Amino acid sequence: MSRLFDFVLELLKWPVALLVMLSMPALCRALHYFQFDNMRFGTFLGGMLAYLGLKIVAAARSNISMQILAHEFTHIFFALLTFHKVVHVHLNMDESGGAMGFKGKGNWLIVIGPYFFPLFLFFMILGITFFSDKLPEGYWINGVLGYFFAYHLESIVVQIHSEQPDFKVVGFPFCWLFLPGANLFVCSIILAFNNGGWQNVVRYIRGIYFLNLNNLSVLFDYITN
Repeated sequence: MSRLFDFVLELLKWPVALLVMLSMPALCRALHYFQFDNMRFGTFLGGMLAYLGLKIVAAARSNISMQILAHEFTHIFFALLTFHKVVHVHLNMDESGGAMGFKGKGNWLIVIGPYFFPLFLFFMILGITFFSDKLPEGYWINGVLGYFFAYHLESIVVQIHSEQPDFKVVGFPFCWLFLPGANLFVCSIILAFNNGGWQNVVRYIRGIYFLNLNNLSVLFDYITN
């Protein structure tokens, strides 16, 4: 099964990168769908500021270990998702990095996953989705989402650089095509969920779809005329 997933993902690698790149105008235009003048976003922003404040107070290296842990477990998450057996995970005691290993050839999604996928937020959103009836009411959930959103943004900024070994594995051209749009899309999904749950996420994705169709139509008319 893992070989089949690796084969399919290899076929989809460049089409996915080109699709994400071509979707950038639609992703940017769709941001105006969000309503930022409400308490949900205000509390979300408060959570982000709280993270920044704790980061300043606790000094810059306070969450290096957590970033490394999240990075390696995101590799593991996509390895398991594509049916690869994980054989080991190792975190360096000096906080210089970590490594994980799995059986099989692997694929670009395993390698590049930590540079756009917010693992903590993903499981948090799943928890909110399945246990919403057991959670106390209030805006504190939006604040927690904002806190870990800020953590995710910092992790991405720290990890994406030209010396990143994972980028050499999948190729720098692919990374520069795929990662900007992928990160914008993921961050927008989180904002959509914060402002209106899964209904808002579906509405946002539909907006992207129709904006892409419109942009392609305009491009086609420009080329043919």
